[in-house]
Amino acid sequence: MLSYPSAMSVSTRALIMLSDLIRHRRTELGTRWRRLDAGGQARLTLAHVRKNETYADLAVGFGIGTTTVYRYLCEALDLLAAFAPTLDQAIEVARGKAHVILDGTLLRIDRVGMAGGRDRPFYSGKHKCHGVNVQVIADPAGRLIWISPVLPGARHDMGAAREHGIIDALNAAGVQTLADTAYQGGGPTIRVPQRRRRLDPDTGRYQRLSHTQKEVNTAHARRRGPGERANAEIKNWKILRKIRSSPSRANILVKAVQTLILAS
Repeated sequence: MLSYPSAMSVSTRALIMLSDLIRHRRTELGTRWRRLDAGGQARLTLAHVRKNETYADLAVGFGIGTTTVYRYLCEALDLLAAFAPTLDQAIEVARGKAHVILDGTLLRIDRVGMAGGRDRPFYSGKHKCHGVNVQVIADPAGRLIWISPVLPGARHDMGAAREHGIIDALNAAGVQTLADTAYQGGGPTIRVPQRRRRLDPDTGRYQRLSHTQKEVNTAHARRRGPGERANAEIKNWKILRKIRSSPSRANILVKAVQTLILAS
């Protein structure tokens, strides 16, 4: 059996937090003995989430069985997901920001049932692949504030944001929000770029944007740009680049990653 040392870029704070959660859980259950201590289980979980290591590779690397790997991962991910912030908590954080950035992103997924067209809600025509839609709120510097629960990938960003209650919550709190044109009509606090004007009835062509409107769009894009950092940070956790588990577990993975990012 060939083995080699490896490393992963995870903050010590996130590792300590997860170890403490696992240790507290074991105390509650009265567990006397396990193959890995709390720190070992935390490292196992972070290796899976950060690097998307398979159960077989983790089993060999940590000297335990694949069934034990699965059980340890489910326990740790559920603990992390339980500590993910709610939308109300995220709005309280957003109140203290000059503005926030709202954007949607697609997380690819491959384990979707194809029989009877059950995969259709998960197929994104824009990205030409199956996935789940998440709405991301970031601060002006691009730091993550909140990730929404998942919805099937065919869902439009505006519809997803309304279903999660994000649009109503931001408007009610008076939080100035920058978003792309997908969120057109979101309310008084949702700022989107100027859209191309309607057809000119005389010429039958779209009227071009004025020079001033183009400058406004450029400034808007410049302020909205840092929000892409939050999306990139989410997908830097390789478990979310292509989710191999069932769609029913995708929400747990997203919440767990959110907790780890905010703890870093």
